[in-house]
Amino acid sequence: MPRNGVHPHKKFEGIYLIEGEGEERLGTRSLAPGENVYGEEIVKVGDEEYRIWDPFRSKLAAAILKGLHKIPIREKSKVLYLGAASGTTVSHVSDIAGREGKVYCVEFAQRSFRDLVNNVSKNRINTVPIFEDARFPSRYRTLVSEVDSVYCDIAQPDQARILAENLDTFLDPGNEFLMAIKARSIDVTKDPNAIFRQEAEILKKRGYAIEEMVQLHPFEKDHCMIRGRK
Repeated sequence: MPRNGVHPHKKFEGIYLIEGEGEERLGTRSLAPGENVYGEEIVKVGDEEYRIWDPFRSKLAAAILKGLHKIPIREKSKVLYLGAASGTTVSHVSDIAGREGKVYCVEFAQRSFRDLVNNVSKNRINTVPIFEDARFPSRYRTLVSEVDSVYCDIAQPDQARILAENLDTFLDPGNEFLMAIKARSIDVTKDPNAIFRQEAEILKKRGYAIEEMVQLHPFEKDHCMIRGRK
């Protein structure tokens, strides 16, 4: 593989493997060339720009490197993103979805939302910032068109219930979701593995199938990514 060579990931559409400085790293092709979102390295190949996807800054990148079998996000995807924060992972999801995709970004923290708008949404036409609380999907129901996947990273004690409410509202049967769980945000006294199983069970009781669970150590301590299906 040539220095700074860029090759499509063998498993995931819209994700690339980038060779440089003696290592192979994840990346996405930038939808907004010339724009840096969170200090990530940019690799230029011909007329294209690729953004290195840092697994220590993005739980989705960490899950991919830890062996996640599938992600329900690809070109033209319509994604509801709960807990968009300042937009680090959102920006890579935006790259993957492309110009014909859409990423509805729900965030309730004012400072994070401001960063999301200034650093991501103003440069990416496929992102829709929504300043709302994910606990109340009815409040933004009119702002979100049909989606084919939901990504949830909200670090709340009742995260699985909140996700289920959004899945009930927005996701059609047969479509998939991802949920990043931070065990310490749910209960600092319990074993993280017990919490991961507990959150999965909540979703199962709401009628959702759990397809896989991937722990994110060493990129994120006491974190797990769950992929499921409606």
